[in-house]
Order: sequence, then C-alpha cells, then structure tokens
Amino acid sequence: MKKSTTLSLQEAAADALAQLLPSATSVTATVFDDRASLPAQFGEAVVASFVGNTAADMALVLSDTEALTEAAGADSALVSLVDVLRPAMEAATQPLGNGVLSESRSEDASALFADEETVVFELKAGKAAAGWFAIRIREGGAIWGSAANPQRDVVGKLGRISNVEMALTVEIGRTRMAVRDVLNLEPGAVIELYRSAGAPADVLLNGRLIAHGEIVVIDQDYAVRITQILDVAEGLN
Repeated sequence: MKKSTTLSLQEAAADALAQLLPSATSVTATVFDDRASLPAQFGEAVVASFVGNTAADMALVLSDTEALTEAAGADSALVSLVDVLRPAMEAATQPLGNGVLSESRSEDASALFADEETVVFELKAGKAAAGWFAIRIREGGAIWGSAANPQRDVVGKLGRISNVEMALTVEIGRTRMAVRDVLNLEPGAVIELYRSAGAPADVLLNGRLIAHGEIVVIDQDYAVRITQILDVAEGLN
C-alpha cells in the first residue's frame, strides 16, 4: 500500500509539471518502465531537490529545448532554460506538501535516472516526444515531524537551527506574464496584480505562506503589521 501511495504522489508531481511546460500542444506524462531503452546519458538536465513533508530529487530533460523556449517567448539571452522551466519544477512540488525547493540548475542527471528508486516519466507533446522527467522520493527525508504530534516535533527539530537566517517576504500581489512581455517592459508601465486594493498582504517564509498582514508606514519606511498567523499543524496537512 505504501508503494502504491508513493507512486501516486510521483504521478501527481509529473502531471503538475507537464501542465506548466511551455508547449504549443498539451504535454502528458506517462510512467516509463522500459529502463533498458532509456538514453545512456542525461547530461543536459534541469535538476532540483525538495525538502519538506516529503523529500525528493527531480530532473527534467527536454527533447527540443529550442521549441519549448520559443513557446515560452524566452528567445533572449537574458533568460535561460532553467528560468523558463522553474514554474514547472515548482508545480511538481505542490503534491509533495509543505517544503522548500532548491535553486534549479543544469547538470548531468544520469545517476538519478539510473537509480532503481527513481520513477521515470516519458513526456509527450501530442504524439511527439517532448522529453523525460525523473523523480526520486527519499524515505525518511521529511523534516516536519510525526502524524501523532506534528507541532511538538516541529519545535523540537527546528530548535537546532533556530539561529539560522531565512528569507521573509511580504507579497502584496502577483501576476503571470509571458517572458516576451517582461522583456518589453519600460519605465512607466503598469502591471496589474491579481489582488484587490486593500486586501491583506501575504507573509512568506522561504516562499511558504505563514501569515497575513497589512502594510503600514513607520518613520517613512514600509512595514507590515501581522493580522493573522497561520496554524503550524494546519500547514502540515
């Protein structure tokens, strides 16, 4: 049962990634069991690791990087393939629960694809081959604690790193734009955010939502007044 649950988690991650891959046609992800027919080398892979409720290593290899980059509107030297694929890699972590995704990087992922614990997915854009996605769930890699008392375990384990500095971000809104539109921005341009005026700001710790607040001004500096702290145990679900 545990193996089946884990595989479903990996399939959910692959499906979420496929939906955000830039492509002229929809991309699908299918478990690929014929390891003997896999390429011997995966040297041009975009890789990242995730640590949280579930820990995982991921790698993405595209068959036609130029076509997907063009579909994303990222035909500029200022934008790398790693940047273009970052949203898809982040989407793949959503089924894994709370945690932090490392910086994406380009490197050889042959060892990850060859690992027996890795589940490999074949990506297809329509009927055409689009690439490969590999994900390996690391058992025992969770950092959040037990199901019996997750909040107590969180405090005990994270107490060891209580002096480590982390990035706290206040977000008043966000939007999605094609890379070509970002490159066309000029001084004076107005970007509309997906949030109404006066709505609470989000407070994020390393990219994870932990609280809500309101923007205030103190001695001519901006600050945020916390209005709601999200429950830790609730955030672990």
